[in-house]
Amino acid sequence: MLLQLRVTVPPDRTARVRELFEENPGTAHLALLPGASVSPPGDLVLADVARESVDALVAALRELDVHRDGAIAITGIDAAVSGAARRAEERAPGDAADAVVWDEVVRTTDADSALSVSYLAFLTIAVLLASIAIINDSAILTIGAMVLGPEFLPLAALAVAIVQGRAAGARRAGFTLVVGFVVAIGLTAALSLAGRALGWFGRDVLGAGHPQTGFITAPDKWSLVVAVLAGIAGVLSLTSAKSGALVGVFISVTTVPAAGEMALALALGGGPEFVRAATQLGINLAGITVAATATLAVQRAVWRRVRAVSPRVGTGRR
Repeated sequence: MLLQLRVTVPPDRTARVRELFEENPGTAHLALLPGASVSPPGDLVLADVARESVDALVAALRELDVHRDGAIAITGIDAAVSGAARRAEERAPGDAADAVVWDEVVRTTDADSALSVSYLAFLTIAVLLASIAIINDSAILTIGAMVLGPEFLPLAALAVAIVQGRAAGARRAGFTLVVGFVVAIGLTAALSLAGRALGWFGRDVLGAGHPQTGFITAPDKWSLVVAVLAGIAGVLSLTSAKSGALVGVFISVTTVPAAGEMALALALGGGPEFVRAATQLGINLAGITVAATATLAVQRAVWRRVRAVSPRVGTGRR
């Protein structure tokens, strides 16, 4: 798998940047356009690089302060029909599926975890669907609510911020999580009160048997196991750019359904149900966060080891 690096370089560092790419075994194609960048002014370097080599190259470019005086852009390449590309992938250390491009992960999680109207809308709709699923004891609606919920991305952003020691990023992700669930649960509870007033359902919903959705308020050891596994799988799907696996993570955890049960319990006066659902939500959020943080820490340590035993990567040494 190749990624393209588009680097805007101040002219005084162009020669060094060119050397970095030329001496990196993962570089497949390299182009230099002198004076092509207007803002910021400088030269433009285009390089197709094996994914395994990108993180080391970005780190080397940062050491030259290219990100401050110029710019570094990373984009994906869907297909590269080239012998040079094949050879670059063979020479690059490690495997593309295991490589972590940390700047890509940080930007993705930070951008997708910001508290926004769309985030609140998706989470609220997901919690509403979950509450409807509980009322109708519908497993299909429960799964739909899980898929729609966007809460994993701020959880991932929180884990990334913890591993990298970015307190501001951790606070932002935590704020998004807390405010998002408070707003979604509050709005769902208000709409549930309206539904109760209209006679669509009553308090008996909480006490009725729910063979399809009863697991939502049954926190146990398996809740923690599932949350931990989901946290590991979710981080791996993000760092390896395998977004399809992320859907399975969304389906596996009951954060949104638990929030839906909390909203119903608030509206219908179900204290025990609220406590059980809140426990389920807390177990899932804590399990995912701890597992995601541990997975990221292990990935960083392993990838540093790979780079340590392959000193040529991003250093200019052969």
